[in-house]
Amino acid sequence: MAALTDIDSKIFSAREFRLESGQTLPVLELAYETYGTLSPTKDNAILVVHGYTSSHHAAGHNAAGKQGRGVAAGAAGWFDGLIGPGKAIDTDRYFVVSVNALGSAHGSSGPNCTDPRTGKPYGPTFPAITMRDMVASQKLLVDSLGLNSLVAVVGPSMGGFQSFQWAASYPGFMKAIVASVSAPRAPSRPGGLEQLQKRLAGDPNWNGGWYYDNGGVVATLEQIRYETLLNYGQTEAAAKTAAQSWAKVYDAHSLVTLRRAIDSFDITDQYAKLKSKVLYVQSKTDKLFDIALCPAYVTDMRRAGIDITYVELPSDKGHLASHADAALWAPILGAFVRRL
Repeated sequence: MAALTDIDSKIFSAREFRLESGQTLPVLELAYETYGTLSPTKDNAILVVHGYTSSHHAAGHNAAGKQGRGVAAGAAGWFDGLIGPGKAIDTDRYFVVSVNALGSAHGSSGPNCTDPRTGKPYGPTFPAITMRDMVASQKLLVDSLGLNSLVAVVGPSMGGFQSFQWAASYPGFMKAIVASVSAPRAPSRPGGLEQLQKRLAGDPNWNGGWYYDNGGVVATLEQIRYETLLNYGQTEAAAKTAAQSWAKVYDAHSLVTLRRAIDSFDITDQYAKLKSKVLYVQSKTDKLFDIALCPAYVTDMRRAGIDITYVELPSDKGHLASHADAALWAPILGAFVRRL
């Protein structure tokens, strides 16, 4: 199969983006990449959305100087096993848009970006956002590309949340959603956000959250990331290396901002709104999303009239299964998308 190369990170920009809280971002920016070619009728687009701390670099290999903030030059995208020429999401057939979430630290508007009203990073003043805000901002990007519909919205983990939210916020706009290692509502983790905030604030460089000119909180971020990757199912050596590189570019306030949005996510009372088909893929060894809860989600969606295909991956890769063991479900994903 031919490889995607020389991928360029792009920026969508809009002004006065109103959040669900009532606050307004003077400037909204979303970093994104595209793969493949948009058809003359603009009916072959697939939107890809990422997990909690990931980026918009979902496929291919970036050239030096074109990778965007927080994306290593030459690194393969996190869903590269599934997106590309001849792959499950075939870029010879589909136009793929992969977007960095609002609030993230990889090029989209977030706490580490400059507040145009002050000339300084937003830092702890960045407003609270919701999954609905993320999806609403992505809809503006999709509209700017002249897309009146999507073939599918695809994403793992928090990307699965965004996929479900797309289906609830814009019923029928996409033919299907694909959510992997995820759920239609956030897992219950009482006190988790408060513990995260307390741990970050305990870094000696915290400075009331204004650490940008104070050396940052890299050591704390690295340890948090290392522990997270181990919990996801990554080996110690790989987790250590990945945590070191990630901590140098990520922002502590983005961890908090996105975690707050994650914890409030729940569309289980909105199934009646969903008009799209669903491919729901879970890992038997995922420690974040209890697979024992999934059959009930599937049953409830079917009772609501949703056309849902449910797949359990026999993977030992835990929460990383949908990309680390992409080969286990690539044929299923490819067949599902082709039938849309």
